[in-house]
Amino acid sequence: MANSRDTDGLLRQAREEDSGALGKLLLRYSGRLRTMVELRLDHRLAGRVDASDVLQETFLDAARSFVQYREQPDRSFYVWLRCIAERRLVDIHRQHLGVQARDPRREVSLSGWPSADATSAAIAARILGSGPSPSEAAMGAERAARLAAALDKMDRLDREVLALRHFEQLSNAEAAQVLGIGESAASKRHLRALDRLKEALKELREGE
Repeated sequence: MANSRDTDGLLRQAREEDSGALGKLLLRYSGRLRTMVELRLDHRLAGRVDASDVLQETFLDAARSFVQYREQPDRSFYVWLRCIAERRLVDIHRQHLGVQARDPRREVSLSGWPSADATSAAIAARILGSGPSPSEAAMGAERAARLAAALDKMDRLDREVLALRHFEQLSNAEAAQVLGIGESAASKRHLRALDRLKEALKELREGE
């Protein structure tokens, strides 16, 4: 995770119109943004859209609109940058899959920003991983499919808070900003989501 003191220094320089500092900031968060994109990019776009392409477009958008953030920073820089990436993802899904490919009610988060949900399959794959041999990989795929089905039954926001906290490395405050809820509510959802994930993993083990 980025060093907060260094990040604050770069952000101050960027606000003073230092384009080099802004470039360093964007690069610093590229790993976390890539994870965010990979969790949310629809599997049907494999081979057509790469996470690197989404990041490139996100950074171009951020560079063009940074002056607006500089004048009115109403959220952390990373959350602002992440929202731009999420908007880009929503546009890509609409462009390639059509408006009907995604539930319009799930394209706007509680915070009012366009939303692209983490997929249950992507979360399950990251939780379980896969073995090095073909047989282990096949078994891992079967377990991941069962876990994904369990995750699909979870409340959407509970599933999202797992992705935000554990894979995107957001703090509780940042997750609350993304979801558009209070920090206390985000913390409660996180604890509830962890309990439900533990139950799902227990059922998975018992079913083997």
